[in-house]
Amino acid sequence: MDMKKWTEKLMSEKKPMPILSFPSAKMMGVSVYRLTRDAELQAKGMKLLADRYSSAAAVSMMDLSVEAEAFGSTIKSEENEVPTVIGAIVSDEDDAKALRIPGVGEARTGIYIDAIRQAAEIINDRPVFAGMIGPFSLAGRLMDVSEALVNCIAEPDLVHITLEKTTEFLTAYAKAYKEAGADGIVIAEPLSGLLSPELESEFSGRYVKKIIDAVQDGEFIAVYHNCGPNVPLMTKSLISNGAAAYHFGDAVDLKEMLDKMPSDIPVCGNISPSDCFVNGTPESMTRAVKELKEKCSEYGNFVLSSGCDIPPSAKIDNTDAFFKAAVEY
Repeated sequence: MDMKKWTEKLMSEKKPMPILSFPSAKMMGVSVYRLTRDAELQAKGMKLLADRYSSAAAVSMMDLSVEAEAFGSTIKSEENEVPTVIGAIVSDEDDAKALRIPGVGEARTGIYIDAIRQAAEIINDRPVFAGMIGPFSLAGRLMDVSEALVNCIAEPDLVHITLEKTTEFLTAYAKAYKEAGADGIVIAEPLSGLLSPELESEFSGRYVKKIIDAVQDGEFIAVYHNCGPNVPLMTKSLISNGAAAYHFGDAVDLKEMLDKMPSDIPVCGNISPSDCFVNGTPESMTRAVKELKEKCSEYGNFVLSSGCDIPPSAKIDNTDAFFKAAVEY
C-alpha cells in the first residue's frame, strides 16, 4: 500500500481512526487474558471490528506489558484487565549494563507478531497497524515509572544505557512487524509526556527518531502516540521525530495541538476512552464527537479518534455511537 497516498486520503476522507482492539474480547466472548495470549484470536478480533466499523485503519492492541515482559519484567495478568508490569529490574548502572536485549519473538512478542501476520492476510480494505511501546516508556517499566522520571536528572547515564537497549530491541521489533505484513506501527510513548521539553528531546525524541528512521518508508509508516499532559510544550521535538501521523490523548486540548502541528500531517484524537467509551452513554458520546468535530473543523489535518487505546470494558453501544456521530457531524 502506498502509505503516503493513504495519509493524504486519511485527511481528505475524514474517516475516524480510533485505537480499537481490546473491546473485541467482549464481542467474541473471550477473556482479555486469553486474547493477549492467542494470535489467532487477536487477528479474528481485529477482523471483527474492521467488518463492524468503517475505521481508517485496523490497529492491534496497545498491550504495553509485552516488551517489558520480554526483557524479564514480572507481569500481573487478570482475567479481564490489560496486563501490567510489576516491580523493577533496573535500579542502577550495573543492572542497565547487564540487561540482556531479548530476541524478537521471546515471551509474548512472537504472539503479537503472528497476530499481525494473520490480520494482514484477512484485512485487505485498510491498513493494518501494529501497536508497540516507545523507548522511554519501556525504560520506565524496566526501572519503575517514578524512578525513570527522577533518573533523567539524577542518573542520566543510567537512563541512556537503558534507552540504547530498549531502542535496539524496539527497532528490531518494528522491523519484524514490517516483515509480517503490517502497514505501519503506532508507537505509544506516554511517559515522555510527563517530562519537560528539554528532557523529552534528550531521553525520548532522539530515540523515537532512531526507530522511525530505521523502518519508515513509502509502504510502512509510524504513527506517534502520546497522551501525556505536557505534549503541547514539546511540539518542536515531536515534529522532528519524523512520524507520518500523530495521535494525542484527551489530557490535552486537541485544537491547541492542531495550531502547533504542521498542517500537512494528520493529527488524530481525542475522545476520552474512560469518560466516553467506558463510562458514557450513546447520547454523551454523540455530544462529545459533535463538540470535538465543531471545535476542530477548520483544520484539514484533523482526524477523529479515541484519546488512547479503548479499554476492554468499553460499551459496544458507545462505540457504535462514536462511529455513527462521526458520519452525522
